[in-house]
Amino acid sequence: MSLAPDLTETLARARADLRMGVPVVLESADGAALVLAAETLDAQRLADLRALGGRPMLAITARRAETLKARAYDGDVARILLPPDASLPWVLGVADPADDLKTPMKGPLMAERGGDAALHRLALSLVKSARLLPAALVLDLSDPDSFAASHSLTRVPATPAAAMISETSPLHPVVSARLPLQVSEAGRLHIFRPEDGGEEHYAIEIGQPPRDKPVLARLHSACFTGDLMGSLKCDCGPQLRGALAQMGAEGAGVLLYLNQEGRGIGLANKMRAYSLQDQGFDTVEANHRLGFEDDERDFRIGAEILKRMGFSSVRLLTNNPGKIAKMEECGVSVTERVPLKVGENAHNRAYLATKAAKSGHLL
Repeated sequence: MSLAPDLTETLARARADLRMGVPVVLESADGAALVLAAETLDAQRLADLRALGGRPMLAITARRAETLKARAYDGDVARILLPPDASLPWVLGVADPADDLKTPMKGPLMAERGGDAALHRLALSLVKSARLLPAALVLDLSDPDSFAASHSLTRVPATPAAAMISETSPLHPVVSARLPLQVSEAGRLHIFRPEDGGEEHYAIEIGQPPRDKPVLARLHSACFTGDLMGSLKCDCGPQLRGALAQMGAEGAGVLLYLNQEGRGIGLANKMRAYSLQDQGFDTVEANHRLGFEDDERDFRIGAEILKRMGFSSVRLLTNNPGKIAKMEECGVSVTERVPLKVGENAHNRAYLATKAAKSGHLL
């Protein structure tokens, strides 16, 4: 018998540590490294890291490196050598593009070319999964066992952790209950909880759609600003209400409300992207400057929920061909794409045009 945390629980603990500014230790057969999230780093921990000696590096994504004109010798990752006089503002300035236009010259940034970047790549995956800026300080460790024990740090086995982070955490139904809605009194809310301690996802079922026929379905990603606050910068709120209204009118449907705010980068990073848009960048350029891809969402979650609810085919309410492709790839047949063109206004017209031109949305 063991009460020790398993790998899923260890990763959840590591994410929480990084969000609080606490380092974690990544270990593999080829080496080990101390990792700190750049966003939550403070001056004291930076000084403590320097006192350990060695060659600390700041791992950033190739997207961020492209903005900074740094070499990403490892393809998707750039390992930036920490200058001897690098201060906390320097680290944050490389990680966060907020002041790029005011202070564009961050370098010269010297990128590491040799050696293995696997632990640096995992460090970035881990901080991204914690909804932090994709930048991490990484320092090789020669004796991780005693170091982690003496500092009471969470230890993460690298190879199985990398495989687990790349997969969708298994979902389990928690509860469902009747929920009368304005669009239909025959509403029911289903709650699904991932094993990894992440945010729960919801399915709003309208009526009693038969499981042996294509169901009118919508994969809707959470949007605090649009869904709740009525933001005019996106079309999310009108799409949410429009989808529910159409399901109510037909008497049946399923709306999946997936907690993947800001195309999967989290609300704080979404607001950072909005700030960059105010500087003149479009939505895709803003994400890239932050170090993210155009879209970091995992639509496999939606497919798993649909299958758990007994649906194998859908009429998908979407303008996004990527959702259709992912449903088909995950074994959910899309028999029809139902357009959902609502909510365009003067504030989001350029945003919608960018989605069409750069992300392939059918608008």
